[in-house]
Amino acid sequence: MAQFLVKAADEQGHVLQQLEHGYSEAEVRERFVQQGLLVYSVKPQGVFTGGKLTLSRGTIKQSSFVIFNQQFLTLIKAGLPILTALELLIKRQKDASLRSLLENVRDRVKSGELLSDAFAAQGPIPKIYTTTLMAGEKSGNMEEVLSRYIAFQRLTMTFRKKLLVSLVYPALLITMVTIMVLFLITYVVPEFAKLFENLGAKLPAMTVIMLAVGLNAQKYLPFLIIGLVAVLFFLWRWKTTDRGAEQIDGMLMRMPLLGDIRLKYQVANFSRMLSTLLQGGMPLVPSMETAGASVSSRKLLNGVLSASTRVREGQGLARSLEDQKIFPELAVEMLEVGESTGALPAMLTSVAEFYEEDVQTALGAAMALIEPVLLIFMAVFVGGVLISLYLPIFTLGAGIH
Repeated sequence: MAQFLVKAADEQGHVLQQLEHGYSEAEVRERFVQQGLLVYSVKPQGVFTGGKLTLSRGTIKQSSFVIFNQQFLTLIKAGLPILTALELLIKRQKDASLRSLLENVRDRVKSGELLSDAFAAQGPIPKIYTTTLMAGEKSGNMEEVLSRYIAFQRLTMTFRKKLLVSLVYPALLITMVTIMVLFLITYVVPEFAKLFENLGAKLPAMTVIMLAVGLNAQKYLPFLIIGLVAVLFFLWRWKTTDRGAEQIDGMLMRMPLLGDIRLKYQVANFSRMLSTLLQGGMPLVPSMETAGASVSSRKLLNGVLSASTRVREGQGLARSLEDQKIFPELAVEMLEVGESTGALPAMLTSVAEFYEEDVQTALGAAMALIEPVLLIFMAVFVGGVLISLYLPIFTLGAGIH
């Protein structure tokens, strides 16, 4: 989910400008229009996605930003003032985009802004980071909150890397199977069709069907590719709308096995981020809104925002999430125990750890199931194609004897 700088005006002509989380410019604009506001502009400000921090002036790796914070924390612990620490790190920074961002932060801090406000003004910086800095400034314990943020980011990066590594082999296998199928259907089968046409022999029904499929696939392949691209583009545009994003997310959640894994992954991310914010001293409702904005599931985001409204009205966190009928029952029960014992941040961390482990186990089981299914499909398909193509040759060979 990205951040967008929105400039709009109400019916009285009062102009407002604020940062808003959203999935696209169109979705954010539509949200403000539905509130009866006149939207002047919606400009993307960036987001952490896929291990990168996207900026209008370049890209910053998430790992580079974490390393900067680790070094920044070390200098602060050594007793250096914030401005001095920033100056030293700017000189050592090799990433041009990050250096430019830090220079802007340094200039703002020099002019009297708080560090959290200086980073928030950059737009692309994740809200969890700026709220973490704000909590440190208010509590006077910047070192502790920064340590928690760094630990959170390192755990998140480690977990993401494990998931990506586990997906590499199945992705390669699926790619190779797809390429092989296309090659057989669009090239090998039409070549055999030319051979059989020259022979003029009577062909078995199985061979006739396979040749028809191959010839039509070769003839209409460009149109199929164009149609597939058009469908993907339509889905991408549809996903930018509230209704489309929610329906696509609902379909993904209903997918057998993988939908459950996706939900647990989102719950783990939300729980760990909420725990980090609460341990940093942030109030529950703002922490829920910030943590909710970080998840990629529209259904889960809407549920968290609805739950935060109920919490603001005085209802408990566990009960509010349970009413949304999205969070797993076990997670809700664990949060209820955490609320009743006054150990909600610790219980949220336990929820995150439990579901992270559960996701890795379930994903491993899913990949172990997908791999033999793909291999069986490949064997059956290739075997069927070869039999249908070589059967007439064997028949002709037998006729010659």
